Amino acid sequence: MRSFRIGSLFGIPIKLDLTFLLVLPLFAYLIGSQIEEVAGLLNDGLTAGINIGAISGGLMPWILGLTAAVGLFIGVILHELGHSLTAQRFGFPIDSITLWLFGGIAAFSEMPENWRQELTIAIAGPIVSVLLGIGSYALFSVIPASLSGARFVLGYLAILNVALAIFNMLPAFPMDGGRVLRALLARNQPYARATQQAASIGKLFAIAMGLFGLLSFNIILIGVAFFVFIAASSEAQQVTMKAAFQDITVSDIMTPVSDLHTVDPETTVAELIQRMFTERHTGYPVVENDAFDGERLVGLVTLSDARAVEPVERDAYTVEDVMTTDLETITPDSDAMTAIERMQKHDIGRLLVVEDDDLVGLISRTDVMTALDIAQQSGASAFSGRPRTAN
Repeated sequence: MRSFRIGSLFGIPIKLDLTFLLVLPLFAYLIGSQIEEVAGLLNDGLTAGINIGAISGGLMPWILGLTAAVGLFIGVILHELGHSLTAQRFGFPIDSITLWLFGGIAAFSEMPENWRQELTIAIAGPIVSVLLGIGSYALFSVIPASLSGARFVLGYLAILNVALAIFNMLPAFPMDGGRVLRALLARNQPYARATQQAASIGKLFAIAMGLFGLLSFNIILIGVAFFVFIAASSEAQQVTMKAAFQDITVSDIMTPVSDLHTVDPETTVAELIQRMFTERHTGYPVVENDAFDGERLVGLVTLSDARAVEPVERDAYTVEDVMTTDLETITPDSDAMTAIERMQKHDIGRLLVVEDDDLVGLISRTDVMTALDIAQQSGASAFSGRPRTAN
């Protein structure tokens, strides 16, 4: 998500994703265009006494629609803040809270694996939403009947915040209800297994939501269903990998320098591509021979770097001209999951493993996926033999 910071609450950065700039006017339009129907429901359900004629003329529907939409998203921020402050109380730092296309999301630096902590964190958001609904209704009750616009907005927010809490408590992992489900499942079984079960249930709910969205022509519900399905799959995979790589270090799964193919900075791009084709590699550490220091790591060159040069010019360009010198490195004693997270964060396929400024190996996505397959089939003890894979 591309986002920008708009402020902070309790030291937690609050961000807006660019997609939010699309959904806010959409919500304002939907509320404004249905203001008479919604006001009628509020009059029937809450005995609101709203003068529909007073709020349905001129620009008033759009002003009230925008006000209600902004109030709704303030409620979403407070909902996520409930999760975040509870997580901080347990010692889990929060990177940010971001408003985006489907509401809000709190970015946790680390997810709790203690089921009681996760249960408490998960229910904190819906509790905040219910309290906001109660607070909105209390204000609605004391606002004079003559202020039809204010009564409309407060009555709308009272119902919507409670509805938000109920919707979030559906056991569709990774929504709040799904996290509650995982916490309860994790009481008597491993965290990774509980995550897999909760994710499977979450994906079933996502499919059901998607089908309902299709039948009712509800694009937002279809989008939420898609997000839930993808997010459930992604988090389940992440937790499975974390469990598989517990106590496994980078040195256990990297390709050591003795088995590593390197390239000289003076090699032409044409020669590099020929080597890539012959050796079936798409990335090489670039090593320079120094008369005093011996071999010295100076960069990394990948297939993408080489392909950036036009075919007719590849004999004229060398590796030194196209290689990356801003290197992402990791130490051999780092956790394997740290390497995976760093590759994901920077969207790169490999990390150079460096110890005391010396190249000692390379860890790639191929290494990681091969190691994961071995760990899942044979257990972590299989790494005692230190399997090696190509980079």
